[in-house]
Amino acid sequence: MLDPKKLEQVARQIQNVLPQGIKDFGDDIDKKIRTVLQSQLNKLDLVNREEFDVQTQVLLRTREKLNRLEQRLNELEAGLQAKPQAKVSQIEDVEIVVETQTENKA
Repeated sequence: MLDPKKLEQVARQIQNVLPQGIKDFGDDIDKKIRTVLQSQLNKLDLVNREEFDVQTQVLLRTREKLNRLEQRLNELEAGLQAKPQAKVSQIEDVEIVVETQTENKA
């Protein structure tokens, strides 16, 4: 939520730029300015600085974790690409051994 002091400051700035004829309405116009200003700012769904800073830190930690996970995934994928080639050569060796044993029995 917006700091009430800031809201008061903005309301005074708006009041200062109004023509003199409107200023003559007095407190009524001042209250209306504050009411309209507050309702419009509420529609904007603003966050305070503290919440913004907290979310910034959460985002930074999330990015770091994502980078670590991507790096780990790349390492695992590289390991998987190397292993199937080794298994294929082992399977070919096994087939050769099986065929040789079958020929010896005949």
